[in-house]
Amino acid sequence: MEFDKLREIIAGVLSVDPNEITEDTTFVEDLGADSLDLFQIVMGIEEAFQIKVPPEQAEQITRAGEALQLIRQSVGGSEIK
Repeated sequence: MEFDKLREIIAGVLSVDPNEITEDTTFVEDLGADSLDLFQIVMGIEEAFQIKVPPEQAEQITRAGEALQLIRQSVGGSEIK
């Protein structure tokens, strides 16, 4: 459930087919994302999942699976620890 929503966010920002996105997909190498794209993805995650991603955590997200892990850790909370 979370991964489907995450794939929609990523696909919307990067204009790619959501079915091409797996947990191993890297934002920069596989999808060609730049720093602005990554910022927009994090903002989309925060809005869609009602969470706050600290900047130091956001900078460490390189793969869709890492973003998913952070989302799952924060569901029910207001911030990723």
